[in-house]
Amino acid sequence: QARLEESGGGLVQNGGSLRLSCTAFGFALEEYTVGWFRQAPGKEREGMARICSSDGSTDYADSVKGRFTISRDNAKNTVFLQMDSLKPEDTALYSCASSTYCDWTSLDTSGSWGLGTQVTVSS
Repeated sequence: QARLEESGGGLVQNGGSLRLSCTAFGFALEEYTVGWFRQAPGKEREGMARICSSDGSTDYADSVKGRFTISRDNAKNTVFLQMDSLKPEDTALYSCASSTYCDWTSLDTSGSWGLGTQVTVSS
């Protein structure tokens, strides 16, 4: 069964780093645009970073530019999200989604989601 699985979350101190993984099972992730989203309690889901399948271009939310980096490892069928200089406001459930289209709306409404991995940044 085709699915996405996130991992790598955890508890980290203010200013720390984590690397999240989004691994695909049952399909070749390199053929899809992949986006990382997060949702904090009481807040709407927001897109953080995406990497397009067509040309490898990336896009980031303003709140994470310069701190987060999205990348692919096609041999591992995985997309990573390197998160540096983490802040308490980065605390959220992080999920990944895939789409055949390189735009945020298609990712957000794709329906192809993992269960998420919790990131908690202590102050």
